[in-house]
Amino acid sequence: MRPAQAILQGVLCEVQGNKLKVTGTDLEMTVRTTTEVEVLEEGSIVIPARLASEAIKKMPVGAVTLTSGDGEVEIMGAGPRFSLRELPVDEFPHLGEVDFDGAVAAEGDQLVAAIAQATVGASIDSARPILTGVLFEKDDEGLRLVATDSYRLAVRKVPGVSLAESGLVPARGLRELSRTVAAAKMEVSIRQREALFGSSRGSLTLRLIEGTFPNYRQLLPESYPNRVVVTKEGLLEALGRASLVAEDHIPVRLRLMEGGVEVTVTRQDVGGETEHIPGEYQGEAEDVMIAFNPRYLTEGVSAIDSDEVQIEVTDGLKPSVIRGVDDDRFTYLLMPVRI
Repeated sequence: MRPAQAILQGVLCEVQGNKLKVTGTDLEMTVRTTTEVEVLEEGSIVIPARLASEAIKKMPVGAVTLTSGDGEVEIMGAGPRFSLRELPVDEFPHLGEVDFDGAVAAEGDQLVAAIAQATVGASIDSARPILTGVLFEKDDEGLRLVATDSYRLAVRKVPGVSLAESGLVPARGLRELSRTVAAAKMEVSIRQREALFGSSRGSLTLRLIEGTFPNYRQLLPESYPNRVVVTKEGLLEALGRASLVAEDHIPVRLRLMEGGVEVTVTRQDVGGETEHIPGEYQGEAEDVMIAFNPRYLTEGVSAIDSDEVQIEVTDGLKPSVIRGVDDDRFTYLLMPVRI
């Protein structure tokens, strides 16, 4: 997304002592990070973020020097030299300092993995902003992450992270956590208007989405009368072959039955594909036929952190739940396609 204000295309670089502090923002997401540098002269500049990043990436291995003067920033390193026009420092938003007072500790790897699973269910449709977020919900066991695009629902428990508040955090910003400030040890805080994530690498601030999240709990029955257990690898391989025939609007049919699952996809102008995946079936019905959007099904199965996957079904018209065997931390509920 292109920032509405030209200044937001830049990053603020502040040099003081032996530290370089870099801040980038689009007013909804703000990333701050610091690093140790050899300082020749203290000061602040705003440089075009994308151009500066690409220029530094293309430098040979070795030290890089940034020098500003006469409205330009010169980036030099082992031969190459780039000159970029500065952006006005006084136009960069004044963001203030980040306050992590009252934040809770979290294991970074666990948090990043949980967010990656939860964001699978979030919508990318900006016309429905409530559905583009991940609900950070406090509960008795710790933290619960919830996202839905109205066709699927992802719920991820994060034990041991006990936030004081709940909030709806933009999934777009959460996807940046792993490549910005994620680290082994992190701090997390939900405030009235923003979510804060911090580590030794810096901080990520995300403006919360305003509105009421859907009542997702009513979609999750206590149990399902029919279920099958198959290997994750086997199911993904079958779905991959089925996708050669299917598209988003062509459903993949699953027939749950004794001995496993039969996967079928049919497309009139191309043909079809059918195969059987061995598995263990238990159910009230002799067999159950249900159809899904192939991409939604594949993304949900891929997000499961388990070698075996269980598919729980009531019938071919009601939502199905997919989760890992002996792992109740992540639940993926998927609406069927009517056939």
